[in-house]
Amino acid sequence: MAKRTRFAEYQDRYANFRFELSEEGILLMQCHTKGGSLIWDWKAHDEMADAFADIAGDREIKVLIHTGTGENYNANWGAPPRGMEKKPVYLAMDSQEGLSQLDEKAWYGRMLVENVLSVDVPMISAVNGPCNIHSEVPLLGDIVLASEDAYFQDLAHFPRGLVPGDGQHVIWPLIIGRNRARYMLLTGKKLGAQEALEWGAVNEVLPKHALLDRAWELARELAKRPPLVLRYTRMLFTQDLKRAFLDELGHGLARETYAQRQFFPIGGGMTPLDRPWNKNPWSD
Repeated sequence: MAKRTRFAEYQDRYANFRFELSEEGILLMQCHTKGGSLIWDWKAHDEMADAFADIAGDREIKVLIHTGTGENYNANWGAPPRGMEKKPVYLAMDSQEGLSQLDEKAWYGRMLVENVLSVDVPMISAVNGPCNIHSEVPLLGDIVLASEDAYFQDLAHFPRGLVPGDGQHVIWPLIIGRNRARYMLLTGKKLGAQEALEWGAVNEVLPKHALLDRAWELARELAKRPPLVLRYTRMLFTQDLKRAFLDELGHGLARETYAQRQFFPIGGGMTPLDRPWNKNPWSD
């Protein structure tokens, strides 16, 4: 949750997020892992929620550009925890430890969305490549740009045996319509950049080398407006989204979390299920 912050306080706080602040008050937030494309793991997941809380509390910035690094925007899944590489792992709610772990991850999932929506300046999302994990984050931007090789997909949920309840079930129906969204979430469809443009999910599709330059061009134009105009316009644009997520995000996370007591294949990484859910992939 947001509190009053200054750029110097969070500039170097996060290993996976690089920040740059221009003279015009434009903040660049670039996701990465050791200078390359972001590797999505629990640490990156949780700290992204915290990073957006810091941004939301910074009242000096005028515009936010959110982007990735290298080939992918957000499509690399981290290695499973040590000791879990070659055996199925079930995060059951049979114990207090399992219940607490699931609850904490659900809380961070809720905070990620709420903190993005708490950013009270116009947000430009520059999707620089494939995005198949938490695609709701760039879609919460006011302007969404995509590189020609980008695509959107919800690989993290239903395709591998999870309920798509941490925001995908809210944002996709609002943007592309109920029937398209249900089809996409159930089948794991890859929504390419051009099709995403046609469906209204992105505003511009650009060559990869031109993507960030275009984001800066738009941001500099927006930053010419008075600060309160910028802030109140973003607040105006996010009001209905906040209401939609307030109504359904907690419900979706509850469904997702409860279903994990039956099956949650952390050891399988991001691979879609190619077997019955109750078949042990490591058995003969």
